[in-house]
Amino acid sequence: MEKVKILWADDEIELLKPHILFLKEKGYEVDTANSGEDALDLVKEKDYEIVFLDENMPGLSGLETLSRIKQMKSEIPVVMITKSEEEHIMEDAIGSQIADYLIKPVNPNQILLSIKKNLENKRLIREKTSSAYQQEFRSIGMRLGDKLDFDQWKDIYQKLIFWELELSRTREAGMEEILRMQKSEANNQFNRYIIDNYQAWLNGKDANPPLLSHTIFKQRVVPEIDKADSVFLILIDNLRFDQWKVIQPVITEYFRLESEDLYCSILPTATQYARNAFFAGLLPSEIEKRFPNHWLNDEDEGGKNLHEEFFMQEQLKRLGKDIRSSYNKVTNIQAGKKLADNIPNLMNNRFNAIVYNFVDMLSHARTEMEVIRELADDEKAYRSITLSWLEHSPLLDIIRQIAQRGGRLVITTDHGTIRVTEPSKLVGDRNTNTNLRYKQGKNLTYEKKDVYEIKNPQDIFLPRQHVSTTFVFAKEDKFFAYPNNYNYFVNYYRNTFQHGGISMEEMLIPFLVLNAK
Repeated sequence: MEKVKILWADDEIELLKPHILFLKEKGYEVDTANSGEDALDLVKEKDYEIVFLDENMPGLSGLETLSRIKQMKSEIPVVMITKSEEEHIMEDAIGSQIADYLIKPVNPNQILLSIKKNLENKRLIREKTSSAYQQEFRSIGMRLGDKLDFDQWKDIYQKLIFWELELSRTREAGMEEILRMQKSEANNQFNRYIIDNYQAWLNGKDANPPLLSHTIFKQRVVPEIDKADSVFLILIDNLRFDQWKVIQPVITEYFRLESEDLYCSILPTATQYARNAFFAGLLPSEIEKRFPNHWLNDEDEGGKNLHEEFFMQEQLKRLGKDIRSSYNKVTNIQAGKKLADNIPNLMNNRFNAIVYNFVDMLSHARTEMEVIRELADDEKAYRSITLSWLEHSPLLDIIRQIAQRGGRLVITTDHGTIRVTEPSKLVGDRNTNTNLRYKQGKNLTYEKKDVYEIKNPQDIFLPRQHVSTTFVFAKEDKFFAYPNNYNYFVNYYRNTFQHGGISMEEMLIPFLVLNAK
């Protein structure tokens, strides 16, 4: 195995011979330089894994040498060593992207620790993370055999997402595969839990149901309106909990996270059902009954989410909130920029709702556009695109402006999405809806083991389009495929991100409350 090459530049290098000897005994190859100029010559000639650089050298100073090293080979970690603790020197060095900063006199163990921190950091983190997850794996596995309540399911899902994000940073393929298998087993158990409890939640037969799409606004959003002069609700369509965790550091540059929770999307986990229920504070069949002119079923022509503002205003009235409010929907970058320009005016409202549609568009583009399919090839890439989008979107400008003006912020979503892998054959007539994760129709034929079957839609407060309408929801990571042209259909949709069915990713969704810093 090739030795790690180190360069140490110091005008008093002779005094450091014991340190150099110590490092050589530890198996490192060490070159030395008496000046910044000599150091630069060596960096040009050889490939070093790390450079130790004295800040106070005659001739070319440490900071100047650092700057030139970064211009030549920006990837080399440089550790600055100095006698001075002056703040401006530290700031200059940090601004020039040093890897570490040591104050003289340094001892050999400090040097060794700095090497390990910079060169072996990834390996040490990888080993520690893998070991910690192995312990958690056993704990989660044992819990999955218990009869869990909703809060316990939230806890398990949050733990699985934590480890998914941690392991994705280590690139430990073996451990990532073990986690995928455990997540799959958790989803299998979660499906049983939903099937056993869902109807009881909706029909008042459970004394302690979770917060659901139609109750979250009343229970969690409205109380926030009473806490500040101006509250913004940002509903990012299709935002999963793991996507929230990767964008959280960007948003918390401007806001303090006051509370983080998960609530449960209703079925189908699709926009026209879950988001209408969110804003109306009613279940789909209740919306249809109360506002027949504002509800469209799957078979009906036209947009299914055109009346969210109306539903929201009606719910606010029912809840006795006679306040100045606004509703804004953003479906493209121009609308986002226009809304950003209007934030100063919106601050005069007590409550502002913003629906931002990017993530939903991303999931559909991931299905339909080859270039996006390649860019978002897996869960990690899907999260990465979400982060990149936020960092360059008008939404971040909107969030920044709200923070600058002291607004209060609620961020949530209507449902999540799951990467589908397993086809399940289904036959329906030409009026059957096109969603890949749920189907409703008169004459459906399907694999019963793959679905949650609802023969009477009223049992879960869904509109009944026909006397014999049946709803079926795909379990876990299944997706429905017609026998006609089956292989083409399966290859086209496998590994795409879909929603409408039952999974932790679709149903356990984030609800965040934030306060401006």
